[in-house]
Amino acid sequence: MTRRGWVLFLALGVIWGVPYAMIRIAVRDFDPVVVAGGRTAIGALLLLPIALYGKSLGPVLRRWPWLVAYTLVEITGPWLLLGHAETKLNSSTVGLLVAAVPLVAVVVVTVLGHEAFDSRRVIGLLVGLAGVLALVGLDIDLSDLGALIAVAVSAVGYALGPIIINRKLADLPPMGVVTASLALAALLYAPFVAWRWPARITAPAGWSVLGLAVICTATAFLVFFALIGEVGPARATVITYINPAVALAIGVSLLDEPLTAGMAIGFPLVILGSVLGTARSRPRAVAEPEPVDTVG
Repeated sequence: MTRRGWVLFLALGVIWGVPYAMIRIAVRDFDPVVVAGGRTAIGALLLLPIALYGKSLGPVLRRWPWLVAYTLVEITGPWLLLGHAETKLNSSTVGLLVAAVPLVAVVVVTVLGHEAFDSRRVIGLLVGLAGVLALVGLDIDLSDLGALIAVAVSAVGYALGPIIINRKLADLPPMGVVTASLALAALLYAPFVAWRWPARITAPAGWSVLGLAVICTATAFLVFFALIGEVGPARATVITYINPAVALAIGVSLLDEPLTAGMAIGFPLVILGSVLGTARSRPRAVAEPEPVDTVG
């Protein structure tokens, strides 16, 4: 990897490890739908001039049914559900649970018949599952079951999104797909944002939503596209294994979240399981969809 590739890679690892802490701060004062709606609306407005300049929206809009499906499973659902989960769970716990997305993707592509399980993948899934169970069993109060389900549904959505991209939208301009998806998500959120608009906008929550939009959405996608152009899509997806470490470090060091036994045991198991479970098999008939954008 070139020096520029490493700079982009490390930058994106930090950028996409930050959202969990920002969401945690924002939902203290804002309803989760306001956080998600603000993030998507501002992000779409920032990327729209770039998409219009590149004339990348037209082809995307002509394939609107799949764009809607992608938006629902990759943005609208997960960003709202993760906001809800972080009203109950620590940001670092949510970040580590989302790290299991590659394992979900392996199961999905296998069920769809795109891949077959081999011994390495079975071991990876078992190791990753043990890590998730350690996190859940040691760190999460069962009274927060709703938050746990919200993270689980988000993980499934994050696994399905890249599959839709790879199977139905891969030939379209990426900037057009992202911008149109953010704009559509903002429109879907809009009525609920108006209904749940806060009585006052506090500085910590307001700056967190702005940071989510500018840094973790608009800037992140620009850096991600540059990284793909530098190192290719397969190597760029390794960023999936860096984000949770950043989320854990920020949660513990800046938000005073505890470093628990569940994290210490579960985190390395989830990452090891994901690496084993998603590594490419030698005999390949069909390319496997890569779990690319597990942003927060």
